[in-house]
Amino acid sequence: MAKTKPSIGYHADGTIRNKGQTLDGQMHGYWEFFRRDGIIMRSGHFCQGEQCGAWTIYDKAGKVHKVTHVKPDKAAAKKKVGPVKAAEVKTKQRPRGCSRGSQALHSSR
Repeated sequence: MAKTKPSIGYHADGTIRNKGQTLDGQMHGYWEFFRRDGIIMRSGHFCQGEQCGAWTIYDKAGKVHKVTHVKPDKAAAKKKVGPVKAAEVKTKQRPRGCSRGSQALHSSR
């Protein structure tokens, strides 16, 4: 079985744009995306290149704004879950369809 590899993308100014893991060249597992000022913009899981599970959108201060849920087999059809409090966001759970190895980066948070 292929192993996941860490991946970091950068903005033109050198700040981190995104970080996560790839599997066979595709985004896989937990990913975070950042604004140029370094504040988190969104986070969630990819399952072999497709968004899956809960995706959290953050406001400009880095606080949870809303969470959406994406089914792995129908990535384009998002179902809004609605605004939640930061304490309600469970990020340690692996979405269905993701392998155990895809959680490695996420678990280190």
